[in-house]
Amino acid sequence: MSQNDFVNRHNGPQADDVKKMLKVIGVSSIDELIEQTVPGKIRRQPLNIGKGMSEYEYLNHVKALAAKNKIYKTYIGMGYYNTATPAVITRNILENPGWYTSYTPYQAEISQGRLEALLNFQTVIGDMTAMPLANASLLDEATAAAEAMIMFFHARSREAVKNGANKFFVAEDVFPQTLHVIDTRASVLGIEVVKGKEEEITFDASFFGALIQYPNTNGEVKDHSKFIEKAHAANIFVAVATDLMALALLTPPGEWGADCVLGSTQRFGLPMGFGGPSAGFFACKEDFKRQMPGRIIGITVDAQGNKAFRMALQTREQHIKREKATSNICTAQALMAIMSGMYAVYHGPEGIREIASHIHVRANKLANEVAKLGYVQNNAAYFDTLNITIPATTTIETIREIALENHVNFRYIDDKTIGISIDETTTKADLELILTILAKAVKKPFAGLECTGCCGNGMVEIPENLQRKSAYLTHPTFSKYHSETDMMRYLKKLEVKDLSLNRAMIPLGSCTMKLNAAAEMMPISWPEFGAIHPFVPADQAEGYMEMIDELNKDLAEITGFAKMSFQPNSGAAGEYAGLRVIRAYQKDKGEGHRNICLIPASAHGTNPASSAMAGLQVVVVKSTEHGEIDVEDLKAKAEQYKDNLSCLMVTYPSTHGVFEEAILDIIKIVHDNGGLVYMDGANMNAQVGLTAPGVMGADVCHLNLHKTFAMPHGGGGPGVGPIGVAKALVDYLPNHTQVKVGGEKGHAVSASPFGSAMLLPITYGYIKMLGGEGLTAATKYAILNANYIMARLKNDYKILYTGTQGRCAHEMILDCNAYSLPTGVQVGDIAKRLMDYGFHAPTVAFPVHGTLMIEPTESEPLYELDRLCDAMLSIRKEIAEIEEGKAAKDNNVIINAPHTAEMVCADEWTKPYSRQKAAYPQPNDDKYWPTVAKIDDAYGDRNLVCYLQ
Repeated sequence: MSQNDFVNRHNGPQADDVKKMLKVIGVSSIDELIEQTVPGKIRRQPLNIGKGMSEYEYLNHVKALAAKNKIYKTYIGMGYYNTATPAVITRNILENPGWYTSYTPYQAEISQGRLEALLNFQTVIGDMTAMPLANASLLDEATAAAEAMIMFFHARSREAVKNGANKFFVAEDVFPQTLHVIDTRASVLGIEVVKGKEEEITFDASFFGALIQYPNTNGEVKDHSKFIEKAHAANIFVAVATDLMALALLTPPGEWGADCVLGSTQRFGLPMGFGGPSAGFFACKEDFKRQMPGRIIGITVDAQGNKAFRMALQTREQHIKREKATSNICTAQALMAIMSGMYAVYHGPEGIREIASHIHVRANKLANEVAKLGYVQNNAAYFDTLNITIPATTTIETIREIALENHVNFRYIDDKTIGISIDETTTKADLELILTILAKAVKKPFAGLECTGCCGNGMVEIPENLQRKSAYLTHPTFSKYHSETDMMRYLKKLEVKDLSLNRAMIPLGSCTMKLNAAAEMMPISWPEFGAIHPFVPADQAEGYMEMIDELNKDLAEITGFAKMSFQPNSGAAGEYAGLRVIRAYQKDKGEGHRNICLIPASAHGTNPASSAMAGLQVVVVKSTEHGEIDVEDLKAKAEQYKDNLSCLMVTYPSTHGVFEEAILDIIKIVHDNGGLVYMDGANMNAQVGLTAPGVMGADVCHLNLHKTFAMPHGGGGPGVGPIGVAKALVDYLPNHTQVKVGGEKGHAVSASPFGSAMLLPITYGYIKMLGGEGLTAATKYAILNANYIMARLKNDYKILYTGTQGRCAHEMILDCNAYSLPTGVQVGDIAKRLMDYGFHAPTVAFPVHGTLMIEPTESEPLYELDRLCDAMLSIRKEIAEIEEGKAAKDNNVIINAPHTAEMVCADEWTKPYSRQKAAYPQPNDDKYWPTVAKIDDAYGDRNLVCYLQ
């Protein structure tokens, strides 16, 4: 292959390596291996996607696409605003693989950098909202609001449950996209959404919660303290959706007694990105700490007594609760949360207040000036957004026409009202252009503003009772790093504490930690993709739409489906969206009573969690002793529930890493009994180009673009989970209240029409540079790498499941249960010991207790595969030392792992093994040092601290 061939750059093993690997596996060619691995009856025709581009060709191509997007000055607001992302954050976080290629911090000892950064974020949210507990981000504002509603629903008192309290009040002036998502979530959970004016609502025992917006969708700021008092008097929980930047000047909802405060941190340094990704924030009272969705980062200690960070209350992870889950949150928006937190660190409290003040003062200046032109500004109090009634001497059409001629977007609310939202990028020249447009529309002169600079030096004109008096961002972290030198070094200090893909292989089963190529990543920091509001006129997003249409076509070809939706902004959100499509279709066909979802016992935990969120009743299907779906049990349950069978959720290849031979029979059984088949795309990396959900007869499938299609994991998000559907279901794809997208009979599942659209160039580049043959080759190499590891380890570790010819798919499960009783070594201890060898652990104890699930992906070169195998074989020898009595069960190199530099360099060394064995178990010229010793999980849960101390 040419060295300019992207396929050759993406796949790890080179030609000579492949020969060696095939010999170890015991086959003569990759094609022979694939024939032994993938059942012939599900194989597909070659992908019709075209030849792959070189990196140079692709970057020129995507630059031409980006040029078709028009960057107008946009004042639409509605939760999306222009921001000035500090370059030090863009370069050192967003564009830095040390930050964007790391995994969710389940292994805390090698995640201390991003855990500290996420604790910063939580502290920002807690300070700005005046709430005692915050999580490490949710997906976006609309889904955060829906999560608050569901949290309140499950936190109802016994008396409220007994009385059937099922009404949730939503003020009519919340963002319309938020209301749409709330309606979607409520409709299948038995929750009745009541909309109206907060001043007019009368609460009774049938209500359990309420949501208000502050400032509201029109920009008005009101004192909601009396409303909250009224709600609490009726034992009703209140959530407040708010603007984080506005809270620098406005009384925070926590000071009124709000039960939950939520919103988006997009204003804290995140590009609009045509709608995302942006971190949703979520803060609440401590009463809800056991019901709170998402992840909480907490402070604990390590085995040496040193301060350390970890994900607190880990048993709250919703996929562990399965069908008893109250949320299906899995992927969050960690990378975006980190960026927002660092925006606050970089600016500090004075800087944040200055930015907020300048936004507000500019809005004041504009309000005063539009009044001189005959316009009426309707908001009695506001932060940044003006609600303006136009004079009778002009029309909305006239204003729109003049605005577009000047490359400006306003919000057009109705035929008499416009909205204008000022942001941190608004300058004096911008204000003058706005006023020139409005003056021209009423045929009046405008000579320019008489102020100097950007008109940002003025008084805050917010009513006294709404002005913030309390301090925020008082921890020293927010005062230390205000020069770029300080900030750059702080970010580097945190980065090197973590083990990311730019340092070593991350062999996580089911998580597909592959190469995120630099050429794929580059376009996401271009303003042509970042500076586009999601609700702009379609002709201003022509490049985006062309890319989305092409990506839709390519992914439809890859999956074998008719059409895709890009709205779900995580894998679990894709599961939920797919199930909602199925339910909407069945309801429309008069089969709304179908509410049984069959789920194999081996399924990902988010499957039953998403099913519960979709209002379905989970019935578990047994697995055989070989780890496959028990077809007879499936058949019996499908027939038992045929009158109410909604669907089957099935992962393929199975969660056990095997291409089940019976998949076609499984799909037929469900269809024959009136149900549809939802295929979880988590393991799609073993399918692409070889088979496809649509080829097998599935009806819906979600794709984890942050797995199979090269988007990075970002330390726990962002993720993207588009869904593909068969032709009959196209009209039920997610739609949107502001932009025509999806099906006429669909339901919105996130705040923006195309979800985390700014990330789509990554997957687009992956597909365009690999092409049809390259995509298929990547799948084959993933299977090759997995079977090579299995061949090297199978004599020393028990491989739990294989296919009929002894092959695994793209991942395998190592059974470590046999070591527990004789040696005391648990699978988690092996995970910690791998850190001393310079590796992130494989997936621990999933899907089978006491196991490690390894997925190497196609991107790992032979030397790294061998390094992992050598480490695992060395650890097996260390276990043998305990078995043979050469090492004590309660004091050995595995139980005490990981070993930090502080431990090894200490004056005193009391371990019964050498320092070299502890820290350098294998020759290593690039030693990775965990920065903390083994984390004390119990201490962290007993002493929950989720803010900087």
